[in-house]
Amino acid sequence: MRHCINCCIQLSPDDVQTQQVSCRGGSHHGRQECPVCKAENKIVFRVDGKQMNLLAVLEVRADGNESWGGFLRFKKGKRCSLIFGLIIMTLVMASYILSGVHQELLISSPFHYGAFPSNPSLMEGENPSDAKEHHHQSSVNNISYMKDYPSIKLIINSITSRIEFTTRQLPDVEDLKKQELHMFSVIPHKFLPNSKSPCWYEEFTGRNTTDPYLTNSYVLYSKRFRSTFDTLRKAFWGHLSHAHGKHFRLRCLPHFYIIGQPKCGTTDLYDRLRLHPEVKFSAIKEPHWWTRKRFGIVRLRDGLRDRYPVEDYLDLFDLAAHQIHQGLQASAKEPSKMNRIIIGEASASTMWDNNAWTLFYDNGTDGEPPFLTQDFIHAFQPDAKLIVMLRDPVERLYSDYLYFASSNKSADDFHEKVTEALQLFENCMLDYSLRACVYNNTLNNAMPVRLQVGLYAVYLLDWLTVFNKEQFLILRLEDHASNVKDTMHRVFQFLSLGPLSEKQEALMTKSPASNTRRPEDRNLGPMLPVTQRLLQDFYGPFNARLAQVLADEAFLWRKT
Repeated sequence: MRHCINCCIQLSPDDVQTQQVSCRGGSHHGRQECPVCKAENKIVFRVDGKQMNLLAVLEVRADGNESWGGFLRFKKGKRCSLIFGLIIMTLVMASYILSGVHQELLISSPFHYGAFPSNPSLMEGENPSDAKEHHHQSSVNNISYMKDYPSIKLIINSITSRIEFTTRQLPDVEDLKKQELHMFSVIPHKFLPNSKSPCWYEEFTGRNTTDPYLTNSYVLYSKRFRSTFDTLRKAFWGHLSHAHGKHFRLRCLPHFYIIGQPKCGTTDLYDRLRLHPEVKFSAIKEPHWWTRKRFGIVRLRDGLRDRYPVEDYLDLFDLAAHQIHQGLQASAKEPSKMNRIIIGEASASTMWDNNAWTLFYDNGTDGEPPFLTQDFIHAFQPDAKLIVMLRDPVERLYSDYLYFASSNKSADDFHEKVTEALQLFENCMLDYSLRACVYNNTLNNAMPVRLQVGLYAVYLLDWLTVFNKEQFLILRLEDHASNVKDTMHRVFQFLSLGPLSEKQEALMTKSPASNTRRPEDRNLGPMLPVTQRLLQDFYGPFNARLAQVLADEAFLWRKT
């Protein structure tokens, strides 16, 4: 069995190009014929356009039995030609390697950038041994990306030079009513005085055979909620109030909202807080009604569905309303006695997600939304209590990426997506205000990572235009992770909840953390130090403004 190797080398004064065409045992589909020698068994040497036959045929036996004697049997001229050709090929390859065209051939520096802060993702369950396992590979990748740092830093400098925290113009209540006529017709202006949660009685006109949740959009569009509503159905008929031949049901809104942020520990806070006997949450942990469902959004990229009416949202609080109703009935002889049950809702999108505004509201404010979620909540519940859980925005973004990315997750991929998002954000900032870019639906959908979610100061300042600072409890995940008991006591005090027994408190504070980083994501290791540094540069001015507003330097996240 013989193999032939056809090789053409072409040199010109301006460049050196090597083409290699090989065949095994005859012609093969997909192989490209040499444009110079036309698939003949030649090695052609071309100088200034003149073709020279450097070597006629080189035969190599596959069985390897032939010795170097075969080489010596070549004529002296052919041996010299072969050696000369090999020398030329070696020089060409050496030139190619030394030119550094392929980054993978570069030798990495043995020095590490120790000045970069360490990754604080251990609070999400990152094992120190896992971090060591990825240290060497991360260092190599980090060095290759260091050359990008100056150019990306210029982009960040361009963004930070345009940051301006301006006070938004508040809409008039009448303008709010025009946007949500049905909502304002359903929710009353006053609530029952002896309930801590905002509740009221509403006439139920259905018959005994009527399914009260037949048209509820949460049931229609999501199979996973059907069992929840089966429970609601069974309890519904036993909790109606009867007066003057009519049926009445108790309707309630939340007393408090956990409004954000995603990947900041809101699920863990929710799981612990619902163990308190005085706290009742919505039947679904995150209804996302104020930000998405009332606009008919499940996933914005999937388009719009029918809008979820406010009645569908109120249905989610029926189990809590049943308990409040029982308490009110039991204390009917003491109308001044306050029912202590409070209702909570924990959609982590409430604080920041206003992506739907461009689809429903006229734009008359230079790209800034004329109405925000908090405007409508405040219109009905000016005394609502608001809990916010935050974390270092740099770590939040990486956690967000690991949780939501579907494939090809890596520190390298994260770095590339971060740089792309920074470039897109700068492009917006060149033409629009900070607020316009933060709430820009097109930009938010285009960015490959949710960079805007970590701009806490922008969102909080906009919420503070309608709610008082005393109505907020701002927590840090880092503090919660290190001292759960202290965090929960702060929440109890903020919500004016009664004390727990030792057994109840132990159950609440000693249970494992919820929604921690998945093992497969932990195995990917931390982000690259250069990525961390870029994000710290980007989020720094926003953290500084947040720390100033809250008068707490812990929100600078200098040490997480």
